[in-house]
Amino acid sequence: MQVIQQKLGTGPAQLTGFLHTPDQNTGKTHYPAIIIVPGGGYTHIPVGQAETLAMAFAGHGYQAFYLEYTLLSDQQPLGLAPVLDLARAMQLIRQQATSWHIDSEQLTPVGFSVGGHIVALYNDYWQTKLPALLQTTAAELKPRNVILSYPVINPTDGYPTDAATLAKWTSNVSEMAAETQVNVQNRPTFIWVTADDPLVPATNALAYASALAQQQLPYELHVFNHGPHGLALANAQTAWKADADQPHAAHWLTLALEWLQSQA
Repeated sequence: MQVIQQKLGTGPAQLTGFLHTPDQNTGKTHYPAIIIVPGGGYTHIPVGQAETLAMAFAGHGYQAFYLEYTLLSDQQPLGLAPVLDLARAMQLIRQQATSWHIDSEQLTPVGFSVGGHIVALYNDYWQTKLPALLQTTAAELKPRNVILSYPVINPTDGYPTDAATLAKWTSNVSEMAAETQVNVQNRPTFIWVTADDPLVPATNALAYASALAQQQLPYELHVFNHGPHGLALANAQTAWKADADQPHAAHWLTLALEWLQSQA
């Protein structure tokens, strides 16, 4: 497996990828790609967890990447800077699709926590705001679908918990309220969350699913009954405390892989 690292633009963002080489035994020459967008409260990137998540998808035949995006320590207010970082990552992957053995029609961002916020906003803006901001075409930014894992959706719905932090995030709250920006161009969306998430209320995920439903857009929603925030794979490999090893919630990965296959 080849490991690549690429800077994105002139800012701090960086893309790391784990790439399969063509399999002569199966004749497979191109692979779908996923881009892990990790959480971290916009203050840090949990690189170890991001790598583990990427490798989990790589083990199922994906060219797997993770994105290190602009943080509050880099820019305040943060605004859409991380969403633009994801857009640049999508551009780069599509431009390098041939050399990286990627099916450019099968690109899926997978966001966790505030990474889910980034991906949800990307899903809203890939055809509206982002092409003009990056002076590119919507076709170059289009995802096949997106996956949201215990996402922040609206920063006034429980996370962050104080006005001072929200002011560091944005001076335009409506722009960051992802459920209010859903439109007919949003791509098929897989969402999973735990009902008793104590940090980011499940109402965030439910609001985004409801907005998709109102637009009659395809989505799949799984609400698992229990689990702390930040489950990642929800198994012993990523458990940061005993209660983060949740075999029931860990089914999300199998469900997401099945859903991706149904979308291919």
